[in-house]
Amino acid sequence: MAKSLVYPAVPTEGGMSQYFREIWRFPLLEKEEEQMLAIRLRENGDTEAAHQLVTSHLRLVVKIAMKYKGYGLPVADLVSEGNIGLMKAVKKFDPDLGFRLSTYAMWWIRASITEFVLKSWSLVKMGTVASQKKLFFSLRSLKSRLNILDSGELTPAQLEDLSDKLKSSPDEIANMNRRLAVRDLSLNAPMSQDGDEGAEFQDSLVDNRPSPEHIYAEHEEKSYNGEILARVVADLPERERDIFRQRRLSEDPPTLEEIGVQYGISRERVRQLEVRAFKRVQDAVLAIAREQGSVPMVEGAST
Repeated sequence: MAKSLVYPAVPTEGGMSQYFREIWRFPLLEKEEEQMLAIRLRENGDTEAAHQLVTSHLRLVVKIAMKYKGYGLPVADLVSEGNIGLMKAVKKFDPDLGFRLSTYAMWWIRASITEFVLKSWSLVKMGTVASQKKLFFSLRSLKSRLNILDSGELTPAQLEDLSDKLKSSPDEIANMNRRLAVRDLSLNAPMSQDGDEGAEFQDSLVDNRPSPEHIYAEHEEKSYNGEILARVVADLPERERDIFRQRRLSEDPPTLEEIGVQYGISRERVRQLEVRAFKRVQDAVLAIAREQGSVPMVEGAST
């Protein structure tokens, strides 16, 4: 398409009324004139012909784009995407088939706009086949005609009614309805048009995870307690130290009977040695804590 020719620029912010007035200045083409221009473009690459074909159909793009206003996207963006579809249609239009350009271009314009809506609605792909894309747009339109609210789950009766009219399964309709109810938002999206200036969606997000400072402090405390425990356990008699480690510091502690077999002593004797070792460890740790002005905990030491 001709890069040297200037088309009316779609305003990025507001100003659509001025754009509408500009494109209405371009005259519509008679069928014979349209055919002649299309042949000139196809055979000679006539950029002026391409310009006339595009500008004469800009109002068609606006008409189609306005039908998609309900998806919460800027009209300017919808029109811009529709214009891209129009230019593709003009490039591929075959005047020998006998159709008017508007009939052919409508498909390209709608395809361009609907793809843009789907991509803008969610970062997650909405549908992989044409039937799912059709359901996305048909469901919203039908719900509007049946006065069904966009928010909330559909009732079994509503699912049955929609399923019958849309020729889709209730599960497909329920899943798509949930997708329609939630749309991806930019972190920089304004909280409200009437809210404080500069307030954005990201300002309302709260991270409930511990702060880096808190995580570091916990790590340091755990490391300190571990050092104290290791030092105290090392001072225990050998058999008590081994029993304490197996019973109190192991993720999968053996039974009293199993340790008794290991040392050739009774289950009750193992329990007594374990209790005595724990008491010694607890007393030693508390003594160190009093000296340090803190109260470290004995990991795994529960009675």
